[in-house]
Amino acid sequence: MEKKEAYELMLLQLKGLLEAESNWLANLANSSALLNETLPDTVFAGYYLFQEGELILGPFQGRVSCTRIQLGKGVCGESAAEKKTMIVDNVKEHENYISCDSAAMSEIVVPMLDNDQLIGVLDIDSSKTSSYDEIDQLFLEKFAASLVAARRN
Repeated sequence: MEKKEAYELMLLQLKGLLEAESNWLANLANSSALLNETLPDTVFAGYYLFQEGELILGPFQGRVSCTRIQLGKGVCGESAAEKKTMIVDNVKEHENYISCDSAAMSEIVVPMLDNDQLIGVLDIDSSKTSSYDEIDQLFLEKFAASLVAARRN
């Protein structure tokens, strides 16, 4: 299956999950499993939620991870502070990278915004370098927006 088709199917599956359940935490947990199952070479797929001025680990799939991240620190903190998606082709070369799992080689982080207010970030790490591109960004931004919209309902 082509990457775009896999993402389109994943968005349909997410829609079904969100129609069946309204609990925010349950939806984050199931959606992290959906990401982990769908995206090849994933070593971490999950969320950091913005609370009391920092990002705190939320539901995820992967190994034990960092629990608190300051705004501006690491790829998650940068994405959150700038409120923009960040793609890092090789985390070992990223100056501000926080190593939570040595298996991670590339990363994409999508901020989750509700009326321009930061509520968290979607963080996905791959075991291969250069795993993410503009197709990933487009679909993962839609994925995050669907979760935020469901949170409001």
